[in-house]
Amino acid sequence: MGGFIFQQVDKYEAARERMVTQQIVSRGVKDAATLRAMRKVQRHLFVPREYERDAYDDTPLPIGYGQTISQPYIVAYMTEVVRPSAKKKALEIGTGSGYQAAILAEIVGKVYTIEIVPELARESEDRLKRLGYSNIICKYGDGYKGWPEHAPFDIIVVTAAPDEIPQPLIDQLAENGRLIIPVGAPSAVQELILLEKKNGKIEKSRLTFVRFVPFRRL
Repeated sequence: MGGFIFQQVDKYEAARERMVTQQIVSRGVKDAATLRAMRKVQRHLFVPREYERDAYDDTPLPIGYGQTISQPYIVAYMTEVVRPSAKKKALEIGTGSGYQAAILAEIVGKVYTIEIVPELARESEDRLKRLGYSNIICKYGDGYKGWPEHAPFDIIVVTAAPDEIPQPLIDQLAENGRLIIPVGAPSAVQELILLEKKNGKIEKSRLTFVRFVPFRRL
C-alpha cells in the first residue's frame, strides 16, 4: 500500500466543494460549523495515495488493516447530530486515519481519540500532528473502556459497530451529552443510535441504517 501524502497546494478544493453541496447539503445537513469543517479538512490527506483521486467520492474507502474511512455524508451527519460547539469536549472511538477527529477538532475545544489497530494509531497521531491539530489527543487502546481519566464527555462518536452499546461509554457521557454509535452484527446492516443524557437518564433514538467495520476488543 502506498504512503499517505502531505501537500501545501490544495488542488482538490473544487472537488471538496462539490462533495459538500452534492453529497451533504443535498441530503439535509444544515449545521454551519459542520459544513465549514467539511469544506476545510482535506480528505485526500487521510486516504492512501492510491485512493487520493477518489477521496471526495460518495463512498467509504480502505485505509489499510481491514479498516475504512467513512463516507463523507456519514461523517457530516454524525457530526451534526452530536451538536458540536467550541466549548465541548469530544471522545472518538476508532480514530482510523484521523478524518473524523479532524472534523470534530475544527469545531470543538478538545478531541480525545482511541484506535485499537496499533499501526493506524501511530500513523493517525503523526498525521494529525503534522496537520497542526494541537487539540487532538490520540491513544492506542481498547475503546470499549472509553477514557475515564478525561471523562465526562459532551460528545462521544463511535465509528465501529458493536453488538451492544458499551456501558463504560454511557457512564462517561456528560449531562446533556450526546453519544452516537452504530449497533449491530458485523455482517449485517447496522442501526445508528443516538443516546442523550438528560437529568441523569439516558434517552435513546434510532436514526438510520449504516454499515461500519466491527467493533474490536484487545
